[in-house]
Amino acid sequence: MEHLNFQLNPKTIIVFSIFLQFLLISVVNSSISTGQVKASTQHVEFVDSNSILENSYQLIRYQPRHVHISYGETPTEMFITWSTIDSISPSLATVEFGLKSISQYRVTGTSKFFQAPGTMNLTQYIHRVKLENLTMDTTYIYQCGSNVGWSDLFFFSTMESDPNWAPQFAIFGDMGNVNAKSLTRLQREVHLDMYDAIIHVGDFAYDMDTDDGLVGDSFMDQIQSIAAYVPYMTCPGNHESRDNFLHYKGRFTMPGKFDSMLYSWDIGPIHFVSISTEFYYYLQYGIKPLLQQYTFLEKDLEDANKPENRAKRPWIIVYGHRPMYCSNDDEDDCTNQETLLRVGIPFLHWFGLEDLFMQNGVDLVIWAHEHSYERLWPIYNRTVYNGTYEEPYRNPKSLTHVITGSAVSLYIYIYIYNFNQKKFTPLLSS
Repeated sequence: MEHLNFQLNPKTIIVFSIFLQFLLISVVNSSISTGQVKASTQHVEFVDSNSILENSYQLIRYQPRHVHISYGETPTEMFITWSTIDSISPSLATVEFGLKSISQYRVTGTSKFFQAPGTMNLTQYIHRVKLENLTMDTTYIYQCGSNVGWSDLFFFSTMESDPNWAPQFAIFGDMGNVNAKSLTRLQREVHLDMYDAIIHVGDFAYDMDTDDGLVGDSFMDQIQSIAAYVPYMTCPGNHESRDNFLHYKGRFTMPGKFDSMLYSWDIGPIHFVSISTEFYYYLQYGIKPLLQQYTFLEKDLEDANKPENRAKRPWIIVYGHRPMYCSNDDEDDCTNQETLLRVGIPFLHWFGLEDLFMQNGVDLVIWAHEHSYERLWPIYNRTVYNGTYEEPYRNPKSLTHVITGSAVSLYIYIYIYNFNQKKFTPLLSS
C-alpha cells in the first residue's frame, strides 16, 4: 500500500485549527439548546434557564412599585398608594411607619384588581392605605407592601399647625413620560424640602393608556422619586379620557367619593378645590358627572364661605385642566368668546362656572392644557377688573387666572398671541 505523505505548512495548520474550533463550538451550541452536553465518559446537566427566570419573576412581581402619597380629607390624614403586578392575597396591603422606626405603627388597607384594555391584557393590583390621626408638624418614615414584598424606606412630613404658616407648592400640568424636563429639578427640590405639596393639573405621561398602559407604568415609576415623599395632588386632563378616565381613576387616590375626579382639601390658609373640566367635553360618558360636580361645588363653596371657615382659610383656590381664557392663537376652546367651562352648555348656559366662582369669592383659578405659562389680569366676563393701576392683584374685583401647562411633554408648541385677547394678559411664555 502506498503511503501518503502530507506536508503541512504553518498556514495550513492555522486554517485547520480554526476549522476544528468552529466545529467544536457548533456542536456544543447545538447540545446546549437541548439542555445537555455529552462527553466520552461524562454527562453534564444544564439547569433550565427559563425555569429560573420564571421563579425569580414571580418573586419580583410582588414588590411594590409606583409608590405615591396624597393628602386626605383632613390635615391629619395621608393616603399611601402603590402597585404590584401580582395579587398579594391572602396577605394584606400594609404600611408600617413611625417617627424613628417603622415598627411603631402598622395599618392595613385595600387592594383592587386593575386591567388595562388592550391586546396584551396587562394586569396589576393597586393598593391603598389611609393613615389617620397623624401628628401635625411631624416627619414620619414608612414602607409599604405586604408579607410577600416590601418597598424601600420613604418619608413624609405632615402639615404645620401654625395658623400663619405659608405652604409652598410646585404646580404644573402637561408633564409626559418623554421630555419631562421639569422632573429633574423637582427631584432635587423635593429633597431640599422646598415643597409641601405638588399639584399636577392634568395630562400625565402622554398617555397613561398608551401601549396597553406600559407608558403609564413608566410614568408612575418616574414620579415615585418625588411623589413618595411629597403629596402628589392631581386632577384629570383630556389625555386621561380614554375608557372614561380608567387609568386616572385607577392609579391615583385623592380625598372624597368621586374617584379622584373632583374633591377639596385644606392646607394652611388655603381651601383648594380640584375640578374636572373634562366633564364639559366628554358628554358621551353622561351628563350626571357634570351635574354632580356643579352640586358639589355649590355646597363646598358655601361651606368655605361660612365666616368661621373663611376667617381660618381666607384663600379659595380652584384648579382644573382646561382654562376659561387664554391668549394663545390656537383652536382650543379657551380662545372662543364663550367657553363651555365659563358659560356652560351652549344655548342653555347650564353649569357655567365663572358666575359661580365670582359669587363665592374664589380668589385664584389655576389651569393647564395650553403648553405655556400665562398670568392674566383679574378678569370677569371678558372685562379686566384690576385692584388698582399700581397693584392690580391686590384686592381685585374679579378672578385671577394662571395657566401653567409647560412642564413639559412630548408635544412642544410655539404659541402666537391672539391679539384680540392680548389685552387680558400681562405675561405669556412658551
